[in-house]
Amino acid sequence: MLRAWLLLAVSLNAQTLDQRIQQRLKTVDQMAARGPFQPNWESLVRFQAPAWYAGAKLGIFIHWGVYSVPAFGNEWYPRNMYLKDQPVFRHHVETYGPQSKFGYKDFIPGFKAEHFNAEAWAELFRNAGAKFVVPVAEHHDGFPMYDCSFTDWNAARMGPKRDIVGELEKAVRKQGLHFGVSSHRAEHWWFYDGGMTFDSDVKDPRYAGLYGPARPKRLPGAKEDNPPDKHYLDDWLARTTELIDKYQPEVLWFDWWIEQPVFQPYLQRMAAYYYNRGAEWRKGFAINYKNKSFPDHAAVLDIERGKLDAKRNLLWQTDTSISLKSWGYIENDEFRHPDSLIDDLVDIVSKNGVLLLNIGPRPDGVIPEQAQQTLLAMGKWLRQNGEAIYGSRPWKVYGEGPTHVLSGGFTDRKQMPFTAEDIRFTSKGGAVYAIALDWPRKSLAIHSLANEPVKSVELLGYSGKLAWRQDPDGLKIDMPASKPGDYAFAFRVTLR
Repeated sequence: MLRAWLLLAVSLNAQTLDQRIQQRLKTVDQMAARGPFQPNWESLVRFQAPAWYAGAKLGIFIHWGVYSVPAFGNEWYPRNMYLKDQPVFRHHVETYGPQSKFGYKDFIPGFKAEHFNAEAWAELFRNAGAKFVVPVAEHHDGFPMYDCSFTDWNAARMGPKRDIVGELEKAVRKQGLHFGVSSHRAEHWWFYDGGMTFDSDVKDPRYAGLYGPARPKRLPGAKEDNPPDKHYLDDWLARTTELIDKYQPEVLWFDWWIEQPVFQPYLQRMAAYYYNRGAEWRKGFAINYKNKSFPDHAAVLDIERGKLDAKRNLLWQTDTSISLKSWGYIENDEFRHPDSLIDDLVDIVSKNGVLLLNIGPRPDGVIPEQAQQTLLAMGKWLRQNGEAIYGSRPWKVYGEGPTHVLSGGFTDRKQMPFTAEDIRFTSKGGAVYAIALDWPRKSLAIHSLANEPVKSVELLGYSGKLAWRQDPDGLKIDMPASKPGDYAFAFRVTLR
């Protein structure tokens, strides 16, 4: 009798939810009908990346959610704890007991965020030299970090009982930074499918609001992933457009699974709504996409944990993390050194890119000390060398040097370290900035500047006068006896 009542309650709640979803979608389509952008690619390729975004160069990504409570493996803990062949599954059973007794939902009370201070975070990001901030609004786990109208399973009603995204939005903009959000909701369709194959709480209808629909990622014998149905796609569009309206994000980041063909008409409706809202609010908005989810001109390409090996005429972005093992907080993670991150920033900017750099806070809301120190080291470098980065544009060539950069996603651990002969170029006003990715010691030869009309050469952070000359082999600079910093070294080359 109790189970029948629960199923009836779920059904009634779903009916009310469906009505709210359809009302929102009606509003979405009405906006598309009257705005400058229409929900088709022919219209959406008229998008232009806003000037603030092209000039910002560095943003902060934040992966924070319930997955920070177990702090094991990585941010895919909620999926892997239900997959029997995963080490996380064994760890979970040994540590917390069977998934029928202790499921992912049972970590929510431990996600208290008791030390979370949005204003302190925003101040840290500004001091790191970032110009925009993108928290994860909803990860694959289906637990929104904002006050979502389409589920009670969110941070405003459970766990910390705070609108985390809303607090960050206010604090970030108070610091004069731009604000964005990311949505990983698409992948939730199949994220908990492992829990449907054995006795686990994923099967319990009481928790369908968190775990559902938990469909198979791929059906037996199929060559393609199992596409979501209309109800799920409608819910995805309703959640995404609510995020747009509630927080007016200036960057809207999506993970890879929206590239499924069934998403195409929904992406077009969402993008038209978003860009029309941007026109209405007089703000420059941008969508980030992976792979081939959008046509090139309709949004900004994002490459995960990787770079490009050449300059791209269209603005693009790398998203990577300070931490190596996980995007979210885990115990005993490894962290990248500021040197390599600054080199990556320079390399990316020289090729018309932007770096979105991730941190993973602890469940109590404290950002790990190693991550904080790395951010502050980057901020110190940018205070000295920022004129070569912020607002710059690519030069005739992006760079020179012996080190080959691998192109594409998930190449960050395969890249070779840069040397003093690796130089990257940016330009702004009448200056070309030549940035050596290591200290050249006695002298530096910049071959690409051999035939340019050089007027003066200065080393940012160094007050003395440099000796330099040009010959057929390049611009030759005698280096001062001491370094003006610890990392990449920027030379301002003023042209006649």
